[in-house]
Amino acid sequence: MDSRRTDTLIAVGSLVAIVPATYANLSWTGPYERPLDPAGLALITIAALSLAFRRSAPPAAGIVAAACGVVYYAAHYPGVFAAAPALASIYTLAVLGRRRDAIWLALGLAVPVYGLMALSSDDPAAGNWMMLLSGWLVAMVVVGEVTRGRRAYLHAVEQRAEAEAQRAEAEAERAREAERTREEAALRRAGEERLWIAQELHDSLTHSISVVNVQAALALELLERRPERVGEALAAIRESGQEAMNELRATLGVLRQSEPEGAEAGLSGLPRLVSRAEGAGLRVAHTVSGDPYALPPDVDRAAYRIAQEALTNVLRHAGAAAVTVAVAYDRAKVVLLVENDGEPGTPGPGMGLIGMRERAVAVGGCLTAGPGEHGGFTVRAELPSGAAA
Repeated sequence: MDSRRTDTLIAVGSLVAIVPATYANLSWTGPYERPLDPAGLALITIAALSLAFRRSAPPAAGIVAAACGVVYYAAHYPGVFAAAPALASIYTLAVLGRRRDAIWLALGLAVPVYGLMALSSDDPAAGNWMMLLSGWLVAMVVVGEVTRGRRAYLHAVEQRAEAEAQRAEAEAERAREAERTREEAALRRAGEERLWIAQELHDSLTHSISVVNVQAALALELLERRPERVGEALAAIRESGQEAMNELRATLGVLRQSEPEGAEAGLSGLPRLVSRAEGAGLRVAHTVSGDPYALPPDVDRAAYRIAQEALTNVLRHAGAAAVTVAVAYDRAKVVLLVENDGEPGTPGPGMGLIGMRERAVAVGGCLTAGPGEHGGFTVRAELPSGAAA
C-alpha cells in the first residue's frame, strides 16, 4: 500500500473517530462550550482530511490543521479532539526530520489557544482538558524525534547487513573465481606436462627406433654379403635399444617426481648422439666454436632434443648423407646448425619439425628449417643463453 492511500485512510479514520467522540462529550473545555453546529463540524472535517497530505505536503497540511483548531477553540466549540489532526501533523514533521517546522507548528497552535485562555475574564475551570495541550505538543515532537532516530538506526542496520551480505557474496565470488583459476591453471599445467611428455617420447624413441631400423636393414644386407659384420650392426641395435630404455626410464622418473637417471639430455650428450648417428651409417662432422659454458637446463635440453630430432630426420628421409652438426657459443645465445647434403625428401606425417620449433620458442628462441643453399636440408636454431647482462 502506497503512502498516499495510507494517509487518506488515516484522514478518514480520524474524522470518523473525532466526530462521534465530540458529540459524545468525551472531553470538556470549560463552562462556555457551545453546541457543535455545521460550522464546527466543517472545521473538524477540514482538519481531519488535511492528514491525507501529511507526507506529500507536510507544512501545508499542518498549517491547515492548526488553523482549524485555533478557530475551533476560539469559537468555543466543545471537546479537545479537534486538536488531534494538528498533533498528528507535528508528529509527522518530526519524523520526517523537519524538527524546526514541527516546533513552529506546535507554537502556532499553543500560543493562540493559551492566549485566548489568558485573555478570558474567567480563570480556566478545573478539569479543563485544554490545560494538557502543551504536554501533548511536546510529546508529539519528542515521540517524532525518537521514531525518526529508531527508523534511521534500523535503516543503518539494514544497510550494514546488506553491505555485509554483499561483501560475503563478493568474497564467495572471489573464492569461486580463485577456485576456477586454480582449476584452469591445473588444467593448463596438465596440458603442458602432456605436451612435454609427448615431445620427450617422440624425440627420444623416434631417434632410437630410427637407428634400430637402419641397423636392422644393414644387418639383413650384411647377412648375405658380409656375415662377419652382422655382429657390429646387432651391437648397434642393442646399444640403441638400451639408449631408448634409458631415456624412457628418465622420462618416467620425472613423472614420478624423482631425479632422472642414465640418459643425458643436454649438449654434453651431443658427442654420444653423433657417435650413434655414425654407427647408423651417417658421416657426421661435429664442430664447436666459441667458449662453451653451462646453459640453463631447459635451453640445454631443448638444444639436445633439436639436434636429436634433426639427426633422426636425416636417417629417415635423407638416406646416406654427410651431416654437419655445429654448435656456436657467444655471449647472448647459442646457435645450433644441423645440415646435410642428402635428398631433402618428403616429410611424412608427424610432429618432428613442429616439435623442434615449439621447443625453440618455449625457451625464447627461434628455429628455421628448409632446403639448404647447396642442396640437402638445414635446421638452424638460435637459443638464448641466459648469460646476457
